[in-house]
Amino acid sequence: MATAQREHGPRPRRGEELVLEIDSLAQGGRGVARADGYVVFVAGALPGDRVRARLTKAKRGYAEGSAIELVEPSAERIPDHCVHDGDPCPGAPWQGLAYDRQLAEKSRQVDEALRRLGGLEGFELEPIVPAVEQWRYRNKLEYSFGERDGRLLLGFHRRGSWSEVVDVDDCKLASEANNKARNEVREWAQGEGIPTYDPGAQDGVLRNLVVREGRRTGLLQTRLVTSPASFAKPPVDLHTVIEGPGGGTSGPTGFLGREFLEEELAGLRFRISPTAFFQTNTEMAERLCEIVSQAAGLTGRERVFDLYCGIGTIGLVLGRDAAEVWGVETISEAIADAEHNAAQNRIENARFIAQDVRLGVRPLLEEAGSPDLVVVDPPRAGLSKKIVRRVIECGARRIVYVSCNPTTLAPNAAQLVAAGYRLRRVRPVDMFPHTPHVECVAVLER
Repeated sequence: MATAQREHGPRPRRGEELVLEIDSLAQGGRGVARADGYVVFVAGALPGDRVRARLTKAKRGYAEGSAIELVEPSAERIPDHCVHDGDPCPGAPWQGLAYDRQLAEKSRQVDEALRRLGGLEGFELEPIVPAVEQWRYRNKLEYSFGERDGRLLLGFHRRGSWSEVVDVDDCKLASEANNKARNEVREWAQGEGIPTYDPGAQDGVLRNLVVREGRRTGLLQTRLVTSPASFAKPPVDLHTVIEGPGGGTSGPTGFLGREFLEEELAGLRFRISPTAFFQTNTEMAERLCEIVSQAAGLTGRERVFDLYCGIGTIGLVLGRDAAEVWGVETISEAIADAEHNAAQNRIENARFIAQDVRLGVRPLLEEAGSPDLVVVDPPRAGLSKKIVRRVIECGARRIVYVSCNPTTLAPNAAQLVAAGYRLRRVRPVDMFPHTPHVECVAVLER
C-alpha cells in the first residue's frame, strides 16, 4: 500500500490507494494533499484530515482521487449533521467545517480566483454575506430511484457512484414538507411494485423525483421522471417521460396537478415553470436581489439590460427603480413566465425577449438604444469571449455581474477590464451552506 510518507518513487497510477494528509482546499472544494511533492486533489476530504484516497486520475503534475476512508479526522472537524445510511449527505460536503471557516474559505477562493486566474488588482473584496439559514434552505431537490436487496429506494447517489442510491428519510437541506412529499412518493412506488430504472442495463421505469417548494407561499410541486410505461396515476403534479438511455429530467411532461409554482420575493410574486431556473435558496435570492439593487445605484432615469434574465427575478426588482428594463433569455418558457410576472406585479416598464444572448444583444441595441446598466447572471460556465464583446458593445457605464463561479468570473472580468472597465468591488454571497459553491456580485465601471 502506498502512502504519502513513502520514499520518492514512481509517479502514482490510477486506481492506486494513498494515505494522505490534507493541508488545504482547492477551488471547487476538494482537499489538497502532497505525496513526495506530487499534488493530489481529494474529493470528500477537509483540511487536517488524514484519509485513504483512491486515485481516479493521474497526470504528470497532479492526481485526482476520492476519500474512501477517514483514517484520522481533523481536530477541527465537527460532527456531520446530515447523514444518510451512514454516509454524509452528498449535498453537504463541507458540513464537517465550522460555518465561520466555510465563509472564510469561500471569501479566500473568490479573492484567489480573481487575482490568480484574472490577474486583477485594486478591487474591494467586501465581506461575505452569510446565509439566513444554514440548514433546510433548499427550495428544490432532485432525488434518484434505486434498488437494493429487492427494496425500492429514493434518495441520492452515493458519493463517487452513479449506480448506488442511498435511501433518504430526512435530508436536513430540505424542509419537512419536501421530505414528506418525497417519502409519500416512495411509499406509493413501493406499493405499486414499479421497477426502478437501471442505467447500466437500460431497463426499468422509475428514474427521478423533483420536489420544488414555494417557501413564502407554502406551495409544493412534485415531478416524477420515468421511462415510458403504464402504471396507476402517481401522487405528483407533473409526469415527465424520457425515452432511451439518456439521463436528466427534461422531456415531454404531462400535468396531473399544479402546473406552475408560485413564489414571493422582494415584495413581488413570481410564477415559475417546471423547466425555468429559480435560485435554490429563496431567502438568499432575496438578499442577492437587494445587493444587486444597491450595486445598480438606479435613480429612475436609467435603461437596464438584464441578460440571462430567467423568469425576470432581478429585472423586475430593478424595474421599480429604473426607467426601463429589457430582459433577454434563451428559454422561451422562462420568458413567458417573466412576461406573466411583469403583468401580475403591474410593472409596465419591462420587456422580455426570447433569444440567445450572443445573438440578441445587437438587435436589442438597435431597438432600445444603449443601456446605462447591464446586468448579467450567466450559468456556471460564465460568458463566452464573444458574449463579453457583445456586453462591451453595449457601452454601459456600469456592469453588475452576478456569478455562481468565481473561476469563470475572473477571466470574464479581466476581458472587461482590458476593454476599459475597472473592477470596483466584489461581494461574495453564501447561497449554499456546507458546499463549496459561492455566489458573487461584481461591479465594473468605466
